[in-house]
Amino acid sequence: MLSDTDAKFLRIAYEEAKGGYDEGGCPIGSVLARGDDLVSQGRNQRVQKGDPIAHGEMDALRKAGRQKTYRDTTLYTSLSPCMMCTGTIIQFGIPRVVIGENTTFGGNEDLLRDRGVEVIIADDPDCIALMTKFIEEKPELWNEDIAEE
Repeated sequence: MLSDTDAKFLRIAYEEAKGGYDEGGCPIGSVLARGDDLVSQGRNQRVQKGDPIAHGEMDALRKAGRQKTYRDTTLYTSLSPCMMCTGTIIQFGIPRVVIGENTTFGGNEDLLRDRGVEVIIADDPDCIALMTKFIEEKPELWNEDIAEE
């Protein structure tokens, strides 16, 4: 069960994902928080900015700017992080990740756990519904996002 803080920040990540969807992009949103404090929030910007590494997690981290440490933060993401974002989480030493859903895309949770990251899967129905709708509507764009042909 998610704490009230987790539910609040995961909802912001979902709203970021919805905003990306509404802009014609991939609906993946993310939040970086330090305890109860919002540090930054972002969304997948690959389509909007033509930037292949502007995933939701990367956008939130970029918007956070330089941090002295990430070891007291939690990263919230509407969708299970890809290998690139997983590597960044590990590189930055982010100790905790709350994932909206891993039904439509998953696979890196074990790597995160193996590297000492606490991983919580929320199975959020709104996150699942939004990604399912997007994948059905724009399979080519989804495959591009996850580097599939």
